[in-house]
Amino acid sequence: MSKIQHDMVVNTPHAQEARIVLEALHTSEEGLGQSAVHERMEKYGPNELPAAAPTPAWKRFLLQFHNVLIYVLLVAAAISLLLDHYVDSGVILAVVIVNALVGFIQEGKAEAALRAILSMTKTQCTVVRDGEPTSVDSAQLVPGDIVVIQSGDRVPADLRLFYCKNLRCDESALTGESQAVEKQSNCVAAESALAERTNMAYMGTLVTTGTARGVVCETGTSTEIGTISDLVQQTALPETPLQKQLKRFAQQLSIAILVLSAVSIIFGVTVRDYSFAEMFQAAIGIAVAAIPEGLPAIVTIALAIGVQRMARNKALVRRLPSVEVLGSVDVICSDKTGTLTTNTMTAREVIHAARHYQVSGDGYSPEGRIEACDASSTQSPDDELLGRACLVAMLCNDASIRKVDGEWQLSGDPTEGALLALAGKRGFSRQGGRQDWPRIDELPFETERRYMATLHGGTDGKNLLAMKGAPERIIPLSRLQLGTDGPEDIDRDYWHQALDTLAQRGMRVMALAQKHAPDISQLDQDFAEQDLTLIALVGISDPPRPEAIESIRQCHAAGIRVKMITGDNPTTAAAIGRELGLNASRVLTGSELDKLGPDELMQAVEQTDIFARASPSNKLQLMDALQRGGHVGAMTGDGVNDAPALRKADIGVAMGRQGTDAAKEASDIVLTDDNFSTIAKAVEEGRTVYDNIVKSILFILPTNLAEAAIIIVAIIGGGLLPITPVQILWINMVTAVTLALALVFEPPEPNIMSRPPRPQGQGFITPSLLTRIVLVGFTAAAIVFWLFSHYNGSGDKSVEFSRTIAVNSLVMVEAVYLINCRILSGSVFSPNILRGAWPSIFAIVSVIVLQLGFTYLPVSQRIFGLAPIAVEDWLLILIVALPILLIVELEKLIWRGFASRRRHTTNREPCR
Repeated sequence: MSKIQHDMVVNTPHAQEARIVLEALHTSEEGLGQSAVHERMEKYGPNELPAAAPTPAWKRFLLQFHNVLIYVLLVAAAISLLLDHYVDSGVILAVVIVNALVGFIQEGKAEAALRAILSMTKTQCTVVRDGEPTSVDSAQLVPGDIVVIQSGDRVPADLRLFYCKNLRCDESALTGESQAVEKQSNCVAAESALAERTNMAYMGTLVTTGTARGVVCETGTSTEIGTISDLVQQTALPETPLQKQLKRFAQQLSIAILVLSAVSIIFGVTVRDYSFAEMFQAAIGIAVAAIPEGLPAIVTIALAIGVQRMARNKALVRRLPSVEVLGSVDVICSDKTGTLTTNTMTAREVIHAARHYQVSGDGYSPEGRIEACDASSTQSPDDELLGRACLVAMLCNDASIRKVDGEWQLSGDPTEGALLALAGKRGFSRQGGRQDWPRIDELPFETERRYMATLHGGTDGKNLLAMKGAPERIIPLSRLQLGTDGPEDIDRDYWHQALDTLAQRGMRVMALAQKHAPDISQLDQDFAEQDLTLIALVGISDPPRPEAIESIRQCHAAGIRVKMITGDNPTTAAAIGRELGLNASRVLTGSELDKLGPDELMQAVEQTDIFARASPSNKLQLMDALQRGGHVGAMTGDGVNDAPALRKADIGVAMGRQGTDAAKEASDIVLTDDNFSTIAKAVEEGRTVYDNIVKSILFILPTNLAEAAIIIVAIIGGGLLPITPVQILWINMVTAVTLALALVFEPPEPNIMSRPPRPQGQGFITPSLLTRIVLVGFTAAAIVFWLFSHYNGSGDKSVEFSRTIAVNSLVMVEAVYLINCRILSGSVFSPNILRGAWPSIFAIVSVIVLQLGFTYLPVSQRIFGLAPIAVEDWLLILIVALPILLIVELEKLIWRGFASRRRHTTNREPCR
């Protein structure tokens, strides 16, 4: 065999005859000898995945400082230290360090996806070497080894099967295929999708029934799971929208501060004849006043509060900025199996010769109802035909279900579990059935036969053959059908039409048949395939979660598109998609996606909601196309195959109960209840967190603008500063820890889930909010200057007294303005204004108490240069501060009117 032929065989073993694969790997069904094993171990290495080197703790801590705003704060702290402003410098450094510590603790478990995959795949296996079966650690397998697998085993490597007996493998964690895959040993097409390579068993998948032998084709990182681990390792964590916006905001703010400082220096030196040294110190004062020192801590606390709220709603957050990201996504790509569906096969419909039934209840629970589809029918669910169908479904069955810790659990094949649960809903028990109809013999399911048959001895001495299998196989073998009056000639057109009805709904259909066998004690294929009586067809599917349907509706109402990505076949995917409320007019398969160019792929992603037969690389393609198209994408999933896309996505959401460790560790958020509806709650919480961060910024910036404006105006006017730098520090501290902090506790606004996601490029500060910041900042500065000038110019008041009035007036303006900030654009004069108001009320009361101590305590008066003021002075401060409430509400009203007119113009139909 030439090297080219050898490489072709090794690269596409599923397309080659088993004997050719064995030849290419220089092995046989007797297995390898010890010397060959040793040589190949040296060449290929152990059958395991390399663990990712964890990021050192020191590096993770230093990365918390990699933020433009943090850089600005560190520079401000250093300059404050050089100017002997030790208190200012200490406070800024404390804020930066606390912020870094919170982020360091929250992100301590990052980069663990590969270790999770490694722990999943370690197992013992049976291998044939020198003709003898032996048990070895799966890490000791090499290409060419002959491996024996059977029910309950975890497949230890990628195998080309050459012998199968009733083998089925659960590959949902790898391919997303919800049904156990029937395996066989014959060749399949070279271009077959991963889920369609029925002669291969892949590392990490689970054998549900049967036994098989196969030759190891790939080990370690060369396996399909190894390829996924490489994808995870190569996929960099994206910046979240919040991180991007904070970076952009910090850059814009830094530029604005530098421009203001430069202009002040130039003006002071050239116009006011100040020395450069004096103006440089003044410029530093402007910078310190304008920098929102408390903002990083406010953002971190807002995110931390979001983490706590989401944990109460069964969503665990692994990366702190991820709290906000769900609030900004406009597309959620969801795995089907186990995420949108229950990941349990369920009998949904039964059709016999006289009636069509619907079955309620999900999963493997025998609790539910079987009701006729025709509500006017006099046919009872207790009819004999239905009872006989359920009896055969129970007898021709090797599965078992039992209740463990309040939940029904399956042992065996999922399809058989669904049939067993159906029989339970009709009142049959497996134990009672075995006593009344003991099994005498059986023909196990084989791919070539496509059915299973069992022989039972009845209490009346009449033996019964029970059969279940593919309708395409059993209908042609049936001569009769069971009618209401007994066996009658079969109406094949009726059954084919019934089969089409169930298949079009994306169901897996099983046919149930029987045959009296009074004189038979041993089954053979010839007898089983003659003169069968067809009883019923049963439609089985992995049903959608009822709550997922409602959650998708909520997402659509919130302007979020949901896309389903699955390993199932297109028909099943489309049927489930329709039930979920998705657009099922177009379904694209993974092989079709592979043929599309970058631009075509972006267009396809925009127009398609359902993707079938998708591989891990397809999921990465889709997420990349969405992100290139300007979308903020979330990916949900639970399998090993989802891990790379979960990591690539702007936000990865893993299922906590049925999800693999690999999916959980690659994700940003883990849903502890595996409930898609939890995502809708998380979206609401994410939007609330973002709103509250914006509210905090909207509150903090006018204060900083007012303080900077006060210094600049004083420089321009050449007069005294109404507020000194140390007093500015006090204002920033007291308002950040009381008033601004109160806003992060705000409840969601009433319309939060009826508005579309914010645009990708939109920053924190929109034109309307910028208008408000400037309006409030300069209004507050004007109030401070007016009061300071009023008292300082009277002649009988000291500078200390006037500055005490100025400081308290600025704080009081902020306390009143806090009420405006509780609602971003709506009016605060509404019945709901008191909902969730206790943090703001507590903050206002606290800041008043602090200001009283600040004003009247002797030690405070010495440190800050203050003087006591009278009650009538407080009344004047309050009277001057209150109008800010009305001014801001008037500004909101104007912007709401402008937005309403713009919507009316946009939505107006063209003239005809």
